[in-house]
Amino acid sequence: MSNPSHANRLDQVALTFSDWRPLRHVEDPLHKDLSAVARVGDSLFLACDETASIERLRRLEDGSFGDHRHYTLNDFVDLPAGAEGEMDIEGLCVEGGFLWIVGSHSLKRCKPKLDESDADDALKNMESVEREPNRYFLGRVPLVEEAPGLFIPAKSEEERHAAWVRFGKKRSALTRWLADDPHLSQFLKIPSKENGFDVEGLAVRGSRIWLGLRGPVLRGHAVVLDLDIKEQAPGRLKARRIDGGQRYRKHLLDTRGLGIRDMRFDGDDLLLLVGPTMSLEGPAFVLRWRGAFGEAGSGVVDPSRIEIVAELPYQLHADHPEGIDLWPEGGQGALLVIYDAPAPERTDPDTFTVHADVIGPARSERGLVSRILAASGN
Repeated sequence: MSNPSHANRLDQVALTFSDWRPLRHVEDPLHKDLSAVARVGDSLFLACDETASIERLRRLEDGSFGDHRHYTLNDFVDLPAGAEGEMDIEGLCVEGGFLWIVGSHSLKRCKPKLDESDADDALKNMESVEREPNRYFLGRVPLVEEAPGLFIPAKSEEERHAAWVRFGKKRSALTRWLADDPHLSQFLKIPSKENGFDVEGLAVRGSRIWLGLRGPVLRGHAVVLDLDIKEQAPGRLKARRIDGGQRYRKHLLDTRGLGIRDMRFDGDDLLLLVGPTMSLEGPAFVLRWRGAFGEAGSGVVDPSRIEIVAELPYQLHADHPEGIDLWPEGGQGALLVIYDAPAPERTDPDTFTVHADVIGPARSERGLVSRILAASGN
């Protein structure tokens, strides 16, 4: 029997990139390593988590996206590790004439690399936990409309300037604000693939910024942080004190152990792409958090306010959903979904092309927890 929550694939959109090989410090083709997406007009902005850059594609006459342009973010913002330091961009969002960008804010444990060393050396390699300072970026760059519907990032444009939350080689403001948090502080020193702190979702409306965490997942609950950002000085952003003096609200959503991979507002509802946390493989869902924009304080969200929009097709070791955005061409409720590690049938390596999915909502189901429990027989 088919699952009524399975995504209805309406179309596919071809995304064609330039030759990635001239780019320094990039091990995989860009089209195979996408981590975030945001659209405005005929411009599609994407990120690859290996780089400190933004890729822009333009909508072509046949509905595909190409005419790739590569933008190094160090040209617009001050990155502590420079243009060559990995930024691990995991979230993009266009709001108010700005492109908002967030890095994972995560630590990384070194891989064992058994193909390069013996078992003992591999074990020693895994003792090392790295902090890559560019990963701690949270900020925005102005978008300039160079032609109707076609936008490019800029350092400044009239009264609008690139700005970001303070961060550096050894510390960042966001992790400092969380340093005493009773739920999250202990996870700040744990690598991301081990249920450590890991930002992967970003949604913005006005001055409010929502950050979705892939980890930690707390007793099956995913975490969303909600900040109200002000420009404290030219080029400098800071979160206002809200919710009892904290600089953030904290929302816990029962996702049955799934972490947040991306987010996007649809009216006052927040759509959440959720999937396996750590290094696990498994299915992914798009969920709808009803009335998220009106949430005035921290707390655990009533499960009845969480609906399944769609369950995405799942393949082992391939097609990992990483980003979503609204897609009006597909009709009401349509979403574009991009994938990391795309399946071979999704790519054309000769033209550096990958096909993203346009999905339509399945029948929304209230009560995510009860639906999953019923399916599992518990």
